[in-house]
Amino acid sequence: MAKVKYYYDPETLSYQKVERRKRRTFGNVSLFAFCSCLVGFLLYLFAGQIYDSPELRTVKRDKKFVELQLENMESEIKQLTTVIEDVEKRDNSIYRIYFDASPISTEQRQAGFGGVNRYKNYEGYTNSDKVISLRESMDRLKKRTAIQSKSLDEIAILAKDKEKLLASIPAIQPVRNTDLTRMASGYGYRTDPFNKTRKFHYGMDFTSPRGTPVFASGDGVVERADSNSSGYGNHIRIDHGFGYVSLYGHLRARNPYNVKVGQKIQRGDIIGYVGSTGRSQAPHLHYEVFKDGDRINPINFYYGSLTPEEFNELLKQSQQENISLD
Repeated sequence: MAKVKYYYDPETLSYQKVERRKRRTFGNVSLFAFCSCLVGFLLYLFAGQIYDSPELRTVKRDKKFVELQLENMESEIKQLTTVIEDVEKRDNSIYRIYFDASPISTEQRQAGFGGVNRYKNYEGYTNSDKVISLRESMDRLKKRTAIQSKSLDEIAILAKDKEKLLASIPAIQPVRNTDLTRMASGYGYRTDPFNKTRKFHYGMDFTSPRGTPVFASGDGVVERADSNSSGYGNHIRIDHGFGYVSLYGHLRARNPYNVKVGQKIQRGDIIGYVGSTGRSQAPHLHYEVFKDGDRINPINFYYGSLTPEEFNELLKQSQQENISLD
């Protein structure tokens, strides 16, 4: 039962009953409700600053995870960039120089990508700038890696050619030192044994007994084995490739050849035997080396069979102006 309230009226000197007004009651109720809602909202905002909802905590955790992964990717890309830079440096300054290949320019290795915006799909997000930057760095790294891979493929081919070249160059003495009587004449001006005039001698003469084995000075293919070239008598020519040809003259008259035309031979194979056929005054091997059709001094190609002391002695003998044997 609701309580009845009274108030004292001084005019009538009596207590009067307090009458409730519905409008005023409604106003009070409305004001209370508004104040309650306002206080509740303020409490919600205040609590939101301190306590996150489960959904908000999940979002924040996912965002932090993404940011952490982006930082890790950025660090890894920097490390990979350092590695590829080191490989590029060694490629240009060592490998390509050694194999006579032109270095690849920095501009070519680090060139960007022209044309349309490749990263448009990454725009408009919270971490768009960082994602685009990382994506671009990765694309550049992939391109640099592809260029370096092609360079190494080229180097591998050049290395095989280099190995073949080193095996093909006429790099040993065609007559062993143990079989050598003396180095009779070298490359340069010498006295002709027949007309006693001074003329250029285009090879080296190695004196040895008849039948002394003659060795191929490098890998190659037998180009000629005949006596159809003036002055050389029975002789052999080997095409070593890369512009090199070696000639072995004045081989013996009987069974002079241990090879035939078109035969592939290796450095050190016995190809013939010392004699004195053709324009020759005594048993010896006349040896010549051609490069791109021009005769060159064979003395420069004996690194494969002589010690430094033996080479110096051979060089000294080859420089003496004497009478040649052919």
